[in-house]
Amino acid sequence: MYLPRSLISLLYTNLQKSHGPSSSQVIILSSLETDAICACRILAALFKRDYIQHRIQPVAGYGDLQRAGETLVRPMKISEGGSGGVVICLGVGGLVDLASLLGLEDEEDAENDMSGVEVWVLDARRPWNLSNVFGGLAHSRAVDGDTTAVTRRIPGVEKGCLQKSYRSGKGGIIVFDDGDIMDELSAEQDAFCSLAEMPELDQTAPEESEDEEEQAEDDESHGSSRSRKRKSWSDRDDSEDEAEERPQQRRRSNSGSSIASPRSRTRSRSRSKSRERDAQPKEPSAKQLRKKLQSLRISHEKVIQDYYSLGTSYSEPISSLAYSLASELGRDDNDLLWLAVVGVTSLELSGHTSTGLGTPHSKPEISSRNYHQSWRMNRSSRTYALLRDEVRRLNPPSNERPSLLTSKPAVKSASDSSIQLVPDPRFTLLRHWSLYDSMLHSPYLAARLHVWNEAGVKRLHKLLAKMGISLNQCKQGYMHMDVNVRANLRDRLLKYASMYGLDELVPVGEGTATYEQEGWGFLRTWGWKAQLSAVDVSVIVGAILEVVNTATAPSKPSDTSTQRTEIEDIEDRSEALVRKFWQAYDALAPQHPNELLKSVPKAQQLMRSILRTGSSLLGKHQIRHLRAFRMGVVKDGPDLSLFANSPGALVKLALWVGEAVAVSEKDKKGTDSATPLVLAALDELRGTYVVVGTGGGIGGGEDHEARKEKAEKKAKKQAEREQKRKIREEKRAARRALQELNGESDVEDEDESEEESEASSDEEDDAEQRRKQEKRGYGRNRFGIAFQEVVEETQARVKIDSFDHCVVEVKKEDLAGFLEGLSLKSVVGR
Repeated sequence: MYLPRSLISLLYTNLQKSHGPSSSQVIILSSLETDAICACRILAALFKRDYIQHRIQPVAGYGDLQRAGETLVRPMKISEGGSGGVVICLGVGGLVDLASLLGLEDEEDAENDMSGVEVWVLDARRPWNLSNVFGGLAHSRAVDGDTTAVTRRIPGVEKGCLQKSYRSGKGGIIVFDDGDIMDELSAEQDAFCSLAEMPELDQTAPEESEDEEEQAEDDESHGSSRSRKRKSWSDRDDSEDEAEERPQQRRRSNSGSSIASPRSRTRSRSRSKSRERDAQPKEPSAKQLRKKLQSLRISHEKVIQDYYSLGTSYSEPISSLAYSLASELGRDDNDLLWLAVVGVTSLELSGHTSTGLGTPHSKPEISSRNYHQSWRMNRSSRTYALLRDEVRRLNPPSNERPSLLTSKPAVKSASDSSIQLVPDPRFTLLRHWSLYDSMLHSPYLAARLHVWNEAGVKRLHKLLAKMGISLNQCKQGYMHMDVNVRANLRDRLLKYASMYGLDELVPVGEGTATYEQEGWGFLRTWGWKAQLSAVDVSVIVGAILEVVNTATAPSKPSDTSTQRTEIEDIEDRSEALVRKFWQAYDALAPQHPNELLKSVPKAQQLMRSILRTGSSLLGKHQIRHLRAFRMGVVKDGPDLSLFANSPGALVKLALWVGEAVAVSEKDKKGTDSATPLVLAALDELRGTYVVVGTGGGIGGGEDHEARKEKAEKKAKKQAEREQKRKIREEKRAARRALQELNGESDVEDEDESEEESEASSDEEDDAEQRRKQEKRGYGRNRFGIAFQEVVEETQARVKIDSFDHCVVEVKKEDLAGFLEGLSLKSVVGR
């Protein structure tokens, strides 16, 4: 079932009314992502204000989710002796059947429908598992031993959509709709509900039944002729009665009576019935109904399968959805707004776009019809606009011009906790690093200046020189730089950035008007203690979650038994990550920024590791080009353990490398598209590779061989057209000369029609390309689907435990075969 965006407060209001001191507690299952942790804090704040008992349980993957279902959720079931309750999944389980994974299905007690456990699902990942969206309850059950499916009507639910009259208490799975379900899944809704109401077909029916049906059809088709034959025998029996009745009929006819004989009435009725029978349409046979039902089932299943085949993508951040709930309840304030801002910003920094895990495409053409737009350019722009409006509403702007002038701009008092809009450049940890390091470790700047080689570093130095900032000064801490330099930094960047292709480095706009603050960032003040931007907080919290301290493997183990013991003693990766959850949760406390400031060195360490490892991969030409994607493997280096033990850090490295490769190709070939990339990191202790697939964007993921062949064909076709054009011009000149010689007038050029047909052919090709780009699912990340297909075909030992299905763990010995099989797959939607 799903809850429409317009009724977002319905379930919470029902929970408020039904919850008391003796009620069962609410369990929150949260993934280890900044966006989910921010949403968790928002919901926890609402529960505390309403005195609703709740428990928070972090889950790192599907294994943790299943264990939470066994230890926490199953004991809540009424059939297990519990009293029911509410389970809230934040960034968890949107892609899988939660009823099965959490152990809520109970075939023996189908009457109770998940035994009073209600599961709320807030997840930005797509595609949805339609069993959660349009199902969520046991819709069919056996009646008195009959296998006929019986659809139960749930009060307040229509085709999976919760109505205003719905009341909680019976249990079920309910997903929170951010608008996508109502707007885009009408076809999938009709297909799913139709399949749920269809009776099951008996696939094991004997062949004799079909023969009997055919015989019945033959009997029905010849029924009228057989009835006529039977009537002819009766006519013979009635011949004597007919002879006796003739004198009476003559007398009646002479007297003018119009009364017909019983025999004539029987014949007239038989004729009328025969005519009515011929006029009425024949009822379809059981075989025809079965074929029709099977055809409908196949068509509905295709609609659902096409939806699942679109590839992964991401929708509205769940922290924004949680803030919408707080706003509907009238509980919105600066603390909750800041959590929503951080969550939305983190989703962008971690590569979660509308085309899946990957870097957003630069400057896509904004169009509501296109499905391939980066998350940053369509829904993200609207979400950011709403957040800026909320900032202006809760923090009335002053008349001062926002800038990077001082270390603590616009601090009103020691208790100031306001949020401001600032036109910050796209630098990393600017207020907590030197200007030089902040620019050097900026993914946007690094990709466009090619800072992984000496030439790129020289470009950076040249840019600083043009701006009039010496290296000695820019390598000081930013807050210790000259005030005049900071005051003019924005103007200098706007003046010289375009010379180096850095058009999007600094947002435009000078005043406080709404239309002038597009692209501006958010800055939170904690009195005189600190000021942190939303980007900085997202980077720091991400580093808390991703920088995991793990033991390294011994260089020369003494014997095999010792090595085996050490490998068995290795802590599970998910357990190490779960401990990081509470550090990140505490760091997001709205009262003080102490934990955030303590973790700034950890964030700097992560950014240095990404720059160092990414520069090594690109500088040593270790990014190989395969048919449908690029591939790189991290096997050694000082930062290997960081990326091998933290999938999140590996994802950020892949995004850094992917953007650098995409910009390089754009500079060389003029292609403007995101680059699908597979990056693997060796975990020597476990004997596995952590593999991540990133990609998406306009035109990304096309087979390079096919692209090359297509370009060659286009060039060849263009050359042939040019040759034909020259021949036509020569023929035209000769024809005109002959006409002048013979004194003839000009006639219509026969070659013009050929030129018009070629021009129309080009227009059709362009229109076809536009239709392809507007196709639903175009450019989406399909690595998760491709990974599963390769596993089924190659029997490679692969562990898929991450909620992002494009992150997997492959056995060391199976990596080569796994990548070979993957190279033949389509990894981006077309």
